[in-house]
Amino acid sequence: MIKWLKSSFTIIDWYIIRKYLSTFVFTMAIFTVVAVVFDVSERLDDFMKHKAPLSKIVFEYYAGFVPFYLNMLSPLINFIAVIFFTAKMADQTEIVPILSGGMSFNRFIRPYMVAATVIFALNFAFSVYIIPRTNKLKVGFERIYVKPVENNTKSSTHMQIDDDSYVYIDNFDNNRKIGYNFVLEKFREGEMTEKLMADRITWDSIKNNWRIENYTIRIVDSLKEKMIKGSRMDTLLDMSPGDFEVYDNIFTAMKMTELNARIDKEESRGTGMMTDLLLEKYKRFVTPLAAYVLTLMGVALSSKKVRGGIGLSLGIGIGLSFTYIVFIQFSTMFSLKGGLPPIIAVFIPNIIFGLLAFYLLHKAPK
Repeated sequence: MIKWLKSSFTIIDWYIIRKYLSTFVFTMAIFTVVAVVFDVSERLDDFMKHKAPLSKIVFEYYAGFVPFYLNMLSPLINFIAVIFFTAKMADQTEIVPILSGGMSFNRFIRPYMVAATVIFALNFAFSVYIIPRTNKLKVGFERIYVKPVENNTKSSTHMQIDDDSYVYIDNFDNNRKIGYNFVLEKFREGEMTEKLMADRITWDSIKNNWRIENYTIRIVDSLKEKMIKGSRMDTLLDMSPGDFEVYDNIFTAMKMTELNARIDKEESRGTGMMTDLLLEKYKRFVTPLAAYVLTLMGVALSSKKVRGGIGLSLGIGIGLSFTYIVFIQFSTMFSLKGGLPPIIAVFIPNIIFGLLAFYLLHKAPK
């Protein structure tokens, strides 16, 4: 392995890889400090108002805040890092001798792609495995100390809990785990065979089942009907209080197993959250690919020495990186509000900027 590395990578390759990764880490550290300082100034009143303990602020809120926002801003940080150190190399006339010495431009890009692969692997690991866990800490903290929800009620919920059973709940109070005006309908071959109506339904966390109160059951058998009334009944239903949660960013705090299980349930239930679930899932796998796209674009933009130093290249890089983030937001909104398939929405920014990157590479001086 060591022999292969020595034979495959030259001193110039290792120089570029070290420059790339060290600049990326340094830029990320700067963004971390700036983001935390601004967030503390914004959240300080909330922390004091709700008497948040310092240990929870540090080890729950900011333990989730820092990874989440750094991962979200990673494309911007990555692009700025590539632009900065490549433009600096060009300004110090380091790139011209490399290319004049017989190295092709495509070969010159190889160490960049190796470093981009390291960043891709880190982003992928954080997106899929680490950030859902840290987000769970952050979201749990926000529910209590930042944005406590006093009226955490979900209204007019329809869902299918199995092939033949449908549920409607007029209001569900997540704080008390109580649903009001509950209706359960069962069908066989397209015809309703049973309809249960109850004043309320309550989750029993000890028995892990539902308690139905003041209910009426209407049983339909061909032309015959039967009515059953009761005051209380315990039953098992394929739903849980978590299906009615209305907190912000709840899907970002789900591990992949939880997210996939929620998607499987949503396919049969149809509560209107499928697009949000699929967007969250696809983003975790697709967003890390931006490391390659923006690296290629950054090299193409900044490998030429320009009059006036690195300022122009850096300005263009910052502008394009913010444009990339705007594209992500636009495609997400088109998916949520305009019916654009989630898989297409998450790929659009990378496809558009990938094509732009190859065009700029084609036009780059060699």
